[in-house]
Amino acid sequence: MIEKSLNKFRQFSWVAIICSLLGSMLMFIIGAIKTYYAFVVVLFGRVHKNEFDHLGSADIATTYLIKSLDAFLIALVLFIFSYGIYSLFISNYQERNEDSILSWINMPSISHLKSVLAEVIVIILFVKFLEVALINIQALTWEIMILPLYILMLAVSLKLLNLKGS
Repeated sequence: MIEKSLNKFRQFSWVAIICSLLGSMLMFIIGAIKTYYAFVVVLFGRVHKNEFDHLGSADIATTYLIKSLDAFLIALVLFIFSYGIYSLFISNYQERNEDSILSWINMPSISHLKSVLAEVIVIILFVKFLEVALINIQALTWEIMILPLYILMLAVSLKLLNLKGS
């Protein structure tokens, strides 16, 4: 009786799956828009924000491309998260097909999902640091070095946790 109730309760995971997929689609659109802005800056010389006045057009385009990379990484994280939740809580393990189109996303456990998410978050933070450093290249201060320090601490703690067990 309790097992049947808990089995039905796992269907609430669809909320997380659908919201993550919608967020992923939004971030892909945002990444595409930022890539478009990079092309507009290079081809037509139009800048969309005043914060880039001190940069040349190539640097502004690079900044937009770094921002798009950040958006695409977040989109992929949300996609992987939604598939991981689906494969862990909704689909039956016996029904999984190794020939599936999504077989490259293998989520055998919640720890593996957390590990993948943590690794990508460290990469996203690194990309964010590159963005901040490029925008503030003329006025770098010691406060900007806090972000790489956090990134280093997260990376070291991720290595020490060894969530994948490998």
